[in-house]
Amino acid sequence: MPEDVVIHIVDDEEPVRKSLAFLLTMSGHAARVHSSATEFLKSAPGLRNACLITDLRMPDMSGVELLRRLGQDGNMLPTIVITGHGDVPMAVEAMKAGALDFIEKPFSDDVLMDAVSRAIQQLETRPQADADAGIVRERVQQLSEREQQVMHRIVAGLPNKTIAFELDISPRTVEVHRANVMAKMQARNLPELVRMALLAGDTAH
Repeated sequence: MPEDVVIHIVDDEEPVRKSLAFLLTMSGHAARVHSSATEFLKSAPGLRNACLITDLRMPDMSGVELLRRLGQDGNMLPTIVITGHGDVPMAVEAMKAGALDFIEKPFSDDVLMDAVSRAIQQLETRPQADADAGIVRERVQQLSEREQQVMHRIVAGLPNKTIAFELDISPRTVEVHRANVMAKMQARNLPELVRMALLAGDTAH
């Protein structure tokens, strides 16, 4: 792991910034904090060997808007978006805008550090997107038609009860299909499933 990688934290809540910076520092990473997306953007053009952790909902500029600005300016960094429950559709939009990952509050230290490791790995090696997409599409083809319908709705952020209503099946049946989807796609969690669906171009619209 390169020692000069700096993890930039963008969050409007000071306790969150301090907590994340402390965790990263104690884990051996260099961290810098920014109280707003606007403040961060001032330093973004000159950044190298940097990763970004940003909250999704902020008063001056949302995490999605921040990612779009970075993309427009050609300054996209490996980015982890922090989101609250119920914000999954917005988190999916953030990933479409270029985010590497999203994690839902409350999250454990291990979940965050795993995401940070993936972000740093992206700095070190260029992802083999075409090959990865091919693997993901093969997994999608292993899903039944109903499982694909369920996956599209999971990725769209719909709860099981809503999926059950839309597909006219029981919530328990949705749970079974959801478990099958996660197993066949080899996804450990929702963010990983979303990454796969985006990679395969298989998200619901």
